[in-house]
Amino acid sequence: MRAFLAVIKRDLKLATRIGGDALTVVLFFLMVGAIMPFAIGPDKELLSQLAPAIIWISALLSLLLALDRLFRNDHEDGSLIAMRQAGLPLELIIFAKLIAHWLTSALPLILATPLLAILLNLDFAQSIKVILTLLIGTPALVCFGAIGAAVTVTIKRGGLIAPILILPLSIPTLIFGVSALSTGAISGASYAAFLFLAAITLLSLVFTPFATALALKMGAD
Repeated sequence: MRAFLAVIKRDLKLATRIGGDALTVVLFFLMVGAIMPFAIGPDKELLSQLAPAIIWISALLSLLLALDRLFRNDHEDGSLIAMRQAGLPLELIIFAKLIAHWLTSALPLILATPLLAILLNLDFAQSIKVILTLLIGTPALVCFGAIGAAVTVTIKRGGLIAPILILPLSIPTLIFGVSALSTGAISGASYAAFLFLAAITLLSLVFTPFATALALKMGAD
């Protein structure tokens, strides 16, 4: 348990030292969401209807921006080799890195969501629902991102290829995340979408450490 927590602490320290990456992700998240009202126009009702989708798309694109630093620095300084030879299984190390990455990339986006919700004319109740769906759904986006980052970590300019691999995996999460906020006429549709979103996240948390570990081992070989 100490080794697991040590990996999380290490990645949090590294992210804190770099610092600017998390700020860049948050600023990108806010900018993508903030320019949408200019494109949509002054219709506040339409803007509030589209706001959940805008926030989710902004979050997805922002997380893709933070993807490259998940394994590349460890690959370049040789830390990945040491992790493979550590007493702690590689799958647990990856799971610890996923937690640290979510805390330093997805959580700041969620904390910035109320500001974006104000810009997009969302009321308080809908803003809380958006934050809740992001809390449930962003771990899945981080997991899918980890798989793409692991597959491309040994490839030059792999950061450009990884989003292409990740987007098809992320689309169901995006669909159910937005559908969970729907106010349509179908009774229970939003609740069912919320359950599907939670199921996707749980499944991704289970299989991602194993898939990512396999990808890293194959890349090293």
